[in-house]
Amino acid sequence: MSNARSNPATGISATHEREIVGLLCVLAAIHVFVFSAAFPLFVTTDEQFHLDLAVKYSHGDIPRSLNAPCAEVLPFLCICGTPEYLTSPETYPNGRINPPLWTLPADVIAPAYLAMERMWKKATNTEASQPPVYYTLAGAWWRLGKALGFQGVHLPYWLRFLNIFFVAGLVWLAHLAARRFFPENLFVRLGVPALIVFMPQTAFYSIENDVLSPLCFGAAFILLMRWLQTDLPGARLGALTGLALAASFLTKTSNLPLLAASALAVLLKAWRLFKAKKLRAATPALLSLAGCAGLPMAAWLAWCKIIFGDFTGSDAKIKFLGWIHKPFAEWWHHPIFTLHGFWIFLSGNLATLWQGEILWHRKPLAFPTVDSFYAILSVGLVALALVALFRRPAVTTTPQWQVLWFAFGCFAAALAFFGYLSIIYDFHDCFYPSRAHPYFTSGRLLLGALIPFLLLFVFGLDRALSGFGNSAKFLVLAVMLLFMLGSEIAIDWPIFPNVYNWFHL
Repeated sequence: MSNARSNPATGISATHEREIVGLLCVLAAIHVFVFSAAFPLFVTTDEQFHLDLAVKYSHGDIPRSLNAPCAEVLPFLCICGTPEYLTSPETYPNGRINPPLWTLPADVIAPAYLAMERMWKKATNTEASQPPVYYTLAGAWWRLGKALGFQGVHLPYWLRFLNIFFVAGLVWLAHLAARRFFPENLFVRLGVPALIVFMPQTAFYSIENDVLSPLCFGAAFILLMRWLQTDLPGARLGALTGLALAASFLTKTSNLPLLAASALAVLLKAWRLFKAKKLRAATPALLSLAGCAGLPMAAWLAWCKIIFGDFTGSDAKIKFLGWIHKPFAEWWHHPIFTLHGFWIFLSGNLATLWQGEILWHRKPLAFPTVDSFYAILSVGLVALALVALFRRPAVTTTPQWQVLWFAFGCFAAALAFFGYLSIIYDFHDCFYPSRAHPYFTSGRLLLGALIPFLLLFVFGLDRALSGFGNSAKFLVLAVMLLFMLGSEIAIDWPIFPNVYNWFHL
């Protein structure tokens, strides 16, 4: 890592670079705040259930079943949400959605409130078995908001605004990763965090645990690469790496494939240490990593097994949704094994990795052309990055080569895992995934691998523009960022004047 006051190769001082990154963090905070405030409650990625879990955790109540929302949350669910995510104005008299219940007199809303309350008391929180890290933090933030005097509709938005700190921290962490691994490349060092600032990922604007995954595994990724590239890792590094991996798992179960790729990398490092006759000296580091990663994960797995009946707690949700395992022989009839089906799966995941997957009037809040742009650009630039890696050492240093291959391994493992889940289930009458669309195409579930993916993406863009100087590269990046922000505003513009959002409280 370069700590020099100036870098002649890039023509920028370290102080100036820190100021730019600080500005990027502020811009990320503003971006998340504006769009979090613009979206009405509750978005279609089960935001109401994530809110319920956060409130339960704020009381120290760890769910022991897929039960109904708690009493404190019911008023928010009955009054605050808009029906527009899953219905269109045409279904209402005069083609207009009813005004928010909180704007009406109590005697007018009483019948509607009681009907909604009866419905929600019969609901099932299918997210109840989710790991605890995000909800513990969100619960503490909820209690702080109440202590500061926030109440009514402001409280759920207060909980959304916690994402401001997560995403600003993610921008800083992305720069830390890029600076460590590409100290000589200003374009990569600033391009990776800049893309996060303007990334139109709707998971950043709602209450859900996906937003914490890139921060936790991003830290684990940096520490793992230090582990792999250190001649003899120490116990402290092992402990920090293990804790970061444990936090990744205890934030989102869908981070499991990232942990599998990490475990493989650790085993390869252990094998190299063994061949170099250094395994005994590295034993404290290996034990600290295994203990700090394994013990918290084992404790949660045991909890899920005891309380929910399986090690991940997912069986109860799968049964509720009506999915069943297909016979092994039927797996291979899945359309993902055709070129067209594979592109549906891959492009769907890439598009929603960039943009999210919120429905509005029961249709995806997205433009198909923008989806295609993100998917094709992602495939093209990652492919360019991989081609460049085969030219080692002409294009990258050995440490960078290791970083980028590990980054690709993490992202490919996550995609393969969701491909596997797509083929093993018969989804029956489930809304998503379904028999008509039997694919997991939820890019927010890939967010744990966001920093590794963006390192590949920006490195690929750097290779595509290798014949140009930094000025041209940053001009292309600026155009891309303007496109991201402009297309997001165009797509989400119907949301801003909505009377259910925070701006109209």
